[in-house]
Amino acid sequence: MDSLLSQLDTLVLKPELAPLLSLVKGARNGIVYGSKVRFPHALVMIFLFRSGTIREKTFLVLKATRQHARNLATFAVIYKASMVLLRNLPGGAGKEGRYDSFFAGLLGGYAVFGRQRGSISQQIVIYVFARVMLALAKLAIQPNMNPISHLITRDTRTQITNNAYPVFASMTWAMVMYIFRWHPETLASSLRSSMVYIYGDSDHWDSLRTLLVHNK
Repeated sequence: MDSLLSQLDTLVLKPELAPLLSLVKGARNGIVYGSKVRFPHALVMIFLFRSGTIREKTFLVLKATRQHARNLATFAVIYKASMVLLRNLPGGAGKEGRYDSFFAGLLGGYAVFGRQRGSISQQIVIYVFARVMLALAKLAIQPNMNPISHLITRDTRTQITNNAYPVFASMTWAMVMYIFRWHPETLASSLRSSMVYIYGDSDHWDSLRTLLVHNK
């Protein structure tokens, strides 16, 4: 057994197998991370807010966990495979191009998330989108990133960086509350229902019981 394990260790360390094995580990890490993130979230949300038997709720938790893990694993495989392919195209000289990651992400994003509009896929995309917007706000003020970047002093750049998140958070909540007030039908059903519960139902009660103990 020790001899077999030693041979396998030698095999997986071969440089020529690294691109292929990176796909395997990318899929593995996507499954593990997706499961770790989704399982506790689904467990709490489904058992607290969904109706049904324990068996039905357990099925939904496992289904959500599997989908999240599968999405991240599939994206990892497509992305890493695309990076290998682009690196080995004629003219690539076996080196990563400046925009290879962009096009690999574009393909993976479309194949995994763009073609399905389930709630889990949307949550992942929206989470990533928010992080991208914050990152772009910081990049926009970096030297040589735009025509007026040379006019921004170091102190101003620091202030903008420090205040990017507060502005982003404030504007996000300002917009969602405005939309909820005047165009609630455009919001995702899960977000809309949670906002109705917190901000709409809290305007109505008919006794001390429905004020403090039960919502309705």
